[in-house]
Amino acid sequence: MTEGNFVDYVKMYAASGNGGKGSVHLHREKYITKGGPDGGDGGRGGHVILRGNSNLWTLYHLKHKRHFRAGHGEHGSKSRSTGADGLDVYVDVPLGTVIRDTDTNEILFEITSEHEERVICEGGKGGRGNWHFKSSTNQTPRYAQPGILMEEKYVTLELKVLADVGLVGFPNAGKSTLLSVVTSAKPKIADYEFTTLKPNLGIVEYREFQSFVMADIPGIIEGAAEGKGLGHYFLRHIERNSSLLFLIPADADDIKKQYDILLDELRRYNPEMLDKDRLIAISKCDMLDEELKAELKEELDNELPVDYLFISSVAQQGITELKDRLWKMLND
Repeated sequence: MTEGNFVDYVKMYAASGNGGKGSVHLHREKYITKGGPDGGDGGRGGHVILRGNSNLWTLYHLKHKRHFRAGHGEHGSKSRSTGADGLDVYVDVPLGTVIRDTDTNEILFEITSEHEERVICEGGKGGRGNWHFKSSTNQTPRYAQPGILMEEKYVTLELKVLADVGLVGFPNAGKSTLLSVVTSAKPKIADYEFTTLKPNLGIVEYREFQSFVMADIPGIIEGAAEGKGLGHYFLRHIERNSSLLFLIPADADDIKKQYDILLDELRRYNPEMLDKDRLIAISKCDMLDEELKAELKEELDNELPVDYLFISSVAQQGITELKDRLWKMLND
């Protein structure tokens, strides 16, 4: 999937259908000149329904079609015939989609499971026909209920990526390179910051035909929790990940400080993120000789509060061990 095809934020207009009118009809037949009321009920208006679809990874299919209108209910007719219900409209969305009311910004619901269906605009109920209103004192009512009018709403769809492992790190830490090595994804890779502007997903193949999903999240900068560098836009994609892999390059000025800054940004955005399992990967370790690596290891053993390991995506060092550690984290 190319970067331009990854759409994770869409505003949408939805309108349900009107309910059909109840019928005002009096039964007439040969030799029956004054039959009783037999007007049927109106049909229900169509709903607009959001449906979870695990085959979708993005909201791109809604980029150019954002208006959805359901069908109106048919009117009732004679012989107590009920009008047909209006046609429901189904809108498929990827799992992990959050639906907000555009006007109030209130979260209405979230779609997180396959085939989950949620009505965002309910069709109007059909009106009752005149046969419902007959009584001992009014045996030929000449009125019926109109159908209830349709409902319309502007909603905002936000996708929060569903992945087993989320890559967290500063820009240019080597996240895209790692994803391209451990999966068949082909993210954009270049030697400058913010090469990645949209999340990339890849499936990591593990032993015995098992697999897990890894997400390359665009780089976080200090102040992201306050919105710097599109901070909220990036950080919301980390909320859904089961485990977090912090990627810090071996040539960083202070590895512990970088980890603390990243962790603090996650905490300030959503404290619940600190409950996720974490692992640190020191990337670009092919630049270190054994002596430098031993010195750095001794230093990090005393400083880092979580497990870490050395890897090099380019030299394919530590990749198998990394997969083993991640698989163990996900399955413990």
